[in-house]
Amino acid sequence: MEGTKPMTDTREQVHGAMRQIQDDIIAAFEAVEREGAEASGLPPRSFVASSWQRPGGGGGTARVLTEGAVFERAGVNVSAVYGAEVPPSLWKERPGTRGHPYFATGVSMVLHSRNPYVPAFHANMRYFEAGDDWWFGGSLDMTPSYGFDEDIRHFHTALKGYCERHDLVVYRAAKEWCDRYFYLPHRKEMRGIGGIFFDNLHPEGADGYTRALAFVGELTAVIQAAYLPVVRRHMAEPYGDRERQWQLYRRGRYVEFNLIYDRGTIFGLQTDGNIEAILMSLPPLVRWEFQYAPEPGGPEDDLARFLIPQDWAG
Repeated sequence: MEGTKPMTDTREQVHGAMRQIQDDIIAAFEAVEREGAEASGLPPRSFVASSWQRPGGGGGTARVLTEGAVFERAGVNVSAVYGAEVPPSLWKERPGTRGHPYFATGVSMVLHSRNPYVPAFHANMRYFEAGDDWWFGGSLDMTPSYGFDEDIRHFHTALKGYCERHDLVVYRAAKEWCDRYFYLPHRKEMRGIGGIFFDNLHPEGADGYTRALAFVGELTAVIQAAYLPVVRRHMAEPYGDRERQWQLYRRGRYVEFNLIYDRGTIFGLQTDGNIEAILMSLPPLVRWEFQYAPEPGGPEDDLARFLIPQDWAG
């Protein structure tokens, strides 16, 4: 494979970049949480850290906020793990890595909002080494309970600009990959309104690794530009039990995807990762209904039109 291969001493560099993202994005989330707490008269909540060690090598730190004024649960996890042999979930997608030792580090986050009009959000950035191979991957996506065209156009336009600034990931291809990835075949619908998904990022040239790391390192700024304006737009919007019950019902789709299809969940379980950190992505409350259908023509029914692939960035 062409391009400069990072040596082992770059592992701490890229892991340090993931830890910096964790610190920076938590500061941004806590700032929003303080705004919401002040507006609602509730006490502000902060992220609490819990570190863990993996028996097979490596570990991580999960930082979680619970019962906040804005975020009912928010988790930002950083990990770095290594082992003697690539797990099946990885070598099945990259057969050339089978039987090789591996190193993986990344940051992942999931936010479940209190207000039903504020979308849930997920993002992750990851780096792998296996044998002589290395690559980056990542994704950002948003999952609303109620759809607003303005929010979704804003979100996708910000992600398109992010991709175009770095010229490493083609927005349209990453958007289409995200639409395919965050899809529930048994429901025949997307989990949310998508975003971008990329993998196997190994730019050619002597500066390939540096360019890829710079792309990953911009994650905090992208979230502040793409997602947090949507949060601030809706976090004080009035709602009642109808909206809350619909939010809990839609969270069921999030749980179904993460427990059945999500590659990160599968990788964490196959590498004996910390179960609490792996499952921090799940919402604190959720409900399922048998053969439930929203009222035709209502705002809940309107969500369906957002759960199909569309060109939101124009």
